[in-house]
Parts: sequence; structure tokens; C-alpha cells
Amino acid sequence: MPTPLHSLSPAGPAHCCIWDPHRVFFFTPSKKETNEMERCCCGLMTPEKQAVPLQSVDVQVDVKDHVATVVSTLLYQNKEEKPIEAVFVFPMSSEAAVCHFSAKVGQTLIVAEVKEKKQAREEYDDALSSGQQAFLLEESDQSPDIFSMSVGSLPPGESASIRLEYVTELDVQADDALRFCLPAVLNPRYQPAGTEGSSVKVTSVPSSLVPYDLTFSAQMESLRPVSKVESSCTMEPVNYLNENQTKASVKLAAGHKFDRDVELLIYYSDSHQPSAVVEAAQGSAKRGSLMGDPALMLSLYPEFPKDIMSSVSSSGEFVFLLDRSGSMDCNMSNMGTSVSRIASARDTLLLLLKSLPMGCFFNIYSFGSTFEQIFPESVKYSQKTMEEALKKVENMKANLGGTEILAPLKRIYSQACIPNQPRQLFVFTDGEVGNTKEVTNLVKSNAASHRCFSFGIGEGASTALINGLAKEGGGHAQFISGNDRMQPKVIQSLRFAMQPAVVDISVNWDLPKGVSATVLSPPLTSIFQGQRSLLYVQLTGKSKKEAEGCVTVKYSLAGHPTENKLNFSLQPVEDTGLTVHRLAARSLIRSLEQEKEDTSHKKVDAAKKKVIDLSVQSGVSSSFTAFIAVNKTSGEAIQGPLLRRNVPLPMMMSCGMPMAMSCRILKSQMRAPMLMPLDCVASPPPPPVVFQSAACNAFDCDDMMADECMVEESSMPAKPKPERDPLLERGVCRRLRAAGS
Repeated sequence: MPTPLHSLSPAGPAHCCIWDPHRVFFFTPSKKETNEMERCCCGLMTPEKQAVPLQSVDVQVDVKDHVATVVSTLLYQNKEEKPIEAVFVFPMSSEAAVCHFSAKVGQTLIVAEVKEKKQAREEYDDALSSGQQAFLLEESDQSPDIFSMSVGSLPPGESASIRLEYVTELDVQADDALRFCLPAVLNPRYQPAGTEGSSVKVTSVPSSLVPYDLTFSAQMESLRPVSKVESSCTMEPVNYLNENQTKASVKLAAGHKFDRDVELLIYYSDSHQPSAVVEAAQGSAKRGSLMGDPALMLSLYPEFPKDIMSSVSSSGEFVFLLDRSGSMDCNMSNMGTSVSRIASARDTLLLLLKSLPMGCFFNIYSFGSTFEQIFPESVKYSQKTMEEALKKVENMKANLGGTEILAPLKRIYSQACIPNQPRQLFVFTDGEVGNTKEVTNLVKSNAASHRCFSFGIGEGASTALINGLAKEGGGHAQFISGNDRMQPKVIQSLRFAMQPAVVDISVNWDLPKGVSATVLSPPLTSIFQGQRSLLYVQLTGKSKKEAEGCVTVKYSLAGHPTENKLNFSLQPVEDTGLTVHRLAARSLIRSLEQEKEDTSHKKVDAAKKKVIDLSVQSGVSSSFTAFIAVNKTSGEAIQGPLLRRNVPLPMMMSCGMPMAMSCRILKSQMRAPMLMPLDCVASPPPPPVVFQSAACNAFDCDDMMADECMVEESSMPAKPKPERDPLLERGVCRRLRAAGS
């Protein structure tokens, strides 16, 4: 009998997904079988009847103005009779700088070091094979918004407290709120056939079965009063810590299951203003290095001259690209009142269509495994063309299969631009792709011909993809997790798109004699009215305490030379905890990683070495390094293989599954059965771009009956074997070494 991968629904009886080498099908278990599964899944157990070693997660957030320091403490405990290795694959913002990783076992504190990734993995495997406790934290090779934490050789009855710390900037929203998001949902990333690399897979369970609790608190501090704090989750009332309300704290209500993203919106009483923060050097670091010199963080909010803006006519070619893959049928979030992602994306697109300026040009593309377009080429916006487009958009469903975004992007870029109509590309997607780097590189290579505005739809949208599209395309990124704040975000992005492109941007410095500035951030390629632009700078040389500097940003706006100035003090602020240095290091690391993607093979090794050296020096993780900690006082050599336990994440519920589909099994690269074993994609249709049969991403087996889905794996076309992700493959070697082979 094949092994069932079952899912329990709190609303009714379970339905099981069966996998064997020949076919995939669903069945409804008997009452006896349901009761047995319920008994097996009680407590901290995975649906595969394995004990979950992660007991709880505690998160403390310290917000100072628009920067957050996040400290997460994860408690692991081995309640089994044999030593285990706990593996937790989890999402994190691609903009975060991970800067600390440590473990406390009993009274012993082990602080991790940043090392080259291959070396860190070897040290981890060597430690496990000798019976020592080891802890590894690494960024996925495939995407900077996915991390893996491994807790190795945890003896029976032993506990380990893991501390993870990172810093991140908070995005400014359309209503001037600062947004912090603690992601809980990691959606599976679709990997198109024939693309390089391999998608990271994650063990997931229905949100109602997330087996660990979350405690969450946040403290805000600013020179301006905190007017209010809002959240997507139930919070206790805001507690003001001083009379002028410049300090405040909030807590998540007790008993919260970490089954959905925790979003905070922080409002200050005054609108955001340009600012500069100088941070003192790290005392132990070598002068002349990034950590050994003062670092400057500039927050710029450019203001365009009103007379120039009023004289600019609204024109342009607006191209909309809508994700209609099967995963878009999932709910926006795990909240009971949530709408589907495709419904939210449709509403967003409809609002934009109704807001376009008369006389512009537009077209709408939609994609899944294939793509469609409403008009053969962009047409002039009129009442007639708008109504035709509205009718077609209203009927769009999430029925185009997988998330293959490269093909429609290439088609769009192959279309000639319309003279005097600047092209503005709007992308709406849940971000479930495994080829993020290919997509963002394509947008970057075409950045001169357009601006790209991206919308991440629903919880779990890839920050690496959504932010990457906007950054490389010179546009702006928005994340929509509910309908309540959709309209201001949509209107803001449209307003940015209708602003003339800023060109010939330069940054000029006026500093005291003997002081020089080295900009660490990527060059400014886009500026929008009132939208924050961040620059990180390394300051070299000495200056007097009362010394001041001035930065001038010059650019051309609609053919008119324009500039904005900011005067600032060079006096370092106190008690920053090297936050600015770490964010500066993160910014430079990302630039160097991108440089590695763009350079020839001869320069790749040099760029990689720069990233590794900077990562080790600053203590900030990168795609080429990892945190490794070994408790060298622990353990004896393990006899036999080490048990592996994957910590599950919540998965999105209520994904529709059309009846006519062809499925391929996602073999778990995490070396453990997955609760979500199916990624249903369309059978390749004949050209041109007309989809022939319905398809989906199957994330939820709860509502499937045996006669609704029965497919043969042998009917699938052969696909190229993807390269293996070292993050997920080294476990085979680890098990052999642990067994003494």
C-alpha cells in the first residue's frame, strides 16, 4: 500500500493524497482511519507522524525611526529517544541583513561565526559525524528571501535556544505609514521546465495545524510622536512609554499561532523628512575598512518643483502583466474572510484601468504556463477600448497553470516602444517562481526602455522577486495583503508612473577638508516625488565634533535641471549597535552579488571573494557565506544515521483545483515527505498562446474526492533534470558521515 500524505481539516473529515511510483490520487478515509490520523497528529507532530522539535518562537522588534532590529528566539527540544537534526526552512525579507546567530544549550552559549558557505557546511557535517552539537544558518542559493536553519545532533531530552538577529529598513506606504512584516508563509516556488537551478521545497501544514506558538512585541522610538500602530493580527492596545509619545510598545495578543504574516503599520505624527545618521566605527575594526570607518545613512525625500510638474502632460504606454497561475486561486491570507489572490489582482487591475489618462496607450497580458494578450499590440485608451478590456479582465481566472513569467516579458520587450509614450510595465503576481534571478536580470537588461512597477499579491509573495523587479526596472514595489489599503497603493504607483523619468542623476558632496565619502549603495537610477531614497556611505578621515557636511542630488526632470540639498552633522550618534554599518554592508554585498551575475567568468571569482571578505568582516550573511556554530564540548560519535525532523510552516488554504489537469510530483529535496506533494501544471499546449486545458498548483487536498482527480504520472512529458541545490543535497553526505560510512 502506498504511503498516504494526509491533511486534517478542522472543519470536517480529512482527505488523503496518495503517492506511489505510478499514480497520484485522492480518497476520503473511513471514520476509523480519520480517528487514527487525528490521534497520530495530536501534540507537536507532523502529518508524517514525526515529532516537531520546534516548541516556540519569540520575536522582539526594536524600531528606531524607519529601521528595525529584529531578535527571534526559537526553542527546540528533542522529545524522541534518539538524537535528531531539526531543519527549519523559512522566509525572510530579501532586504534584511542577518547579523547574529547563536545557540544556548544548558548554560553553554555558542556564538556562530560567518564563514565561506562550503567551509561552514563541511564543519557542520564534521561536527555531526563526531557527535558534537552544531548549528548552521544559510541563505538559499536560489533566492535571498529563503533561509535554512539546521540544529544538529540534539540528544534525547535536550533543549536548545536559538537566537537569530537581523536589521532591516521599513518601507514607506502610500499613507505615510512605515510597514514591518514578519513573514510566516513560504509559498512553494514554481520552477519552469528547462530552467537552471532547483526550487527550494518546504515542509508545510494547514494553518490550523501549525504546532508552535508565537510571542511578539515591538517597541518604537522616534524624534516624532507615534500617532498610532495598526496590525493585521490581534494586538494589545498601544502602550506609550513617555509623555510626548515618542516611545511606544505593542504586543501580540496571547495564544497566537504563527499561521500568517504579522504586519505592523507605524504612523508618526509628522510626515517624513530628509535625514542623515552618522554611526561611529567599530572600535576593533581596521581603519580604512567598512567597519573601521564611520558610516552614513541618508534618507532623501525629493521634492519636484511644482511649476515643472504642472506643465508635464500625462502620456505613456501602460502594459499590465497579470499572473493567472493556479496558485493565484489561493486566499490572500489565512484569515477566514480573505478573498482569493486572483480576485484581489483583478480588482487592482480594474482600478488602474479606470484611472488611466485619456489618450495614453495600453495593453494587458496574462500568464501561467502560457500567456495571452487582450490586444495584438498596445491600443489608444478610449471609452471603447477601456470597456472592452474591463469585460475581459472581469472574466479572468487562475487557470493558466504554472508561473512562467519569462516568456510574456520577452514578448513585451520585443514590441517596439511607441514614440513619445514612455513605457510603464505593471506586474501583478504572488511571486511563486524559482527562477527569480533570470527574471530580474531580464528586466535589468531592458531597463532603458521602460519602468517596472510590481505588486506582490497575498501573503508569502517573494520579496526577492517583487522588490527585484522594481529595483532593476527603475520603478516601485507594493505588497497587497488585503483589500483595505489597495486603493491608495494602486493610485500611488500610477502617480509615480505618470511622473516624467528622472535622468542624469548625480550625487555631490561638500565635506570638511580631509574627509571623503564613498557611496556603497547602487547608483540612484530612479527618483519619485516624495518617495524615500536611501544611500549608504563610508566616511574616511577625521573631522571636528561640530563639523557639518552637505549632499546635493542633481538630476534632470522633464528637461529641466533640478537639485535637492541636505545639510547634516558629522557627529556620530550614540547607541546604534552598528545598525547602519550592517545595512551598508548588506547593500554593498547585494551589489557585488549582482556584479558577479553580470561579469565575465574571469571576474566572477574576484567578485565572489569580495563578497565573502565583506560578509566575514561585517558579520552579515550573503549567498556565499553561512553562520556556523559548534559545541565542541558535546557528545560522542553517533552510531547509525541521524534522524532528520523538518519543522513545518503554514500553507495557504482554499486553493481551487480544476478537474482537468496533469500533475507532476514534487520530490521533496528536503529528504522528508511533504504535505504538499503536488504542483499541477498544464500539459504543454500547441502554439500560439491559447491555453487548452485547466490547471493549478495543488496546495490543499482537503476538498478533493477520489473521482475528482486521478492522473497518471506516466502521461507527463519528459523534463530536463534540474541542477541540485547544495543547500538541500548535502544531507545525504551528512547521513553517511554520521553513520560512519
